[in-house]
Amino acid sequence: MDMNSATEIFAALSQPTRLAAFRLIMRHTPKGLPAGDVARQLDVPQNTMSSHLAALTRAGLVSAERVGRNILYRAELDRVREITSFLVNDCCGGRPELCEPLVAEFTPCCSPGASQNAC
Repeated sequence: MDMNSATEIFAALSQPTRLAAFRLIMRHTPKGLPAGDVARQLDVPQNTMSSHLAALTRAGLVSAERVGRNILYRAELDRVREITSFLVNDCCGGRPELCEPLVAEFTPCCSPGASQNAC
């Protein structure tokens, strides 16, 4: 990932409603969450939420799929992996043992069979 792509992602997540929407969508991935449900759960008008979801889509953090009358939003996990890797790429100056606590923090929520509330 290059610096410009990372900056675009951070810009998309730098607004509180977009960050909340992204986190909510992450919780519902891979199934997805209709745009109207995102708006209702965050108590945001649908037209305003549409703008926020568009910003997240442009940054590549979510994708949209029309299913009947609904538009389902899902997190793009490859993009999440890319930005996470970008952030920790130079972790600990080449001493991976120093990064073990960071890796361990992700393990409970990302392991098969992990509790939904692990993180």
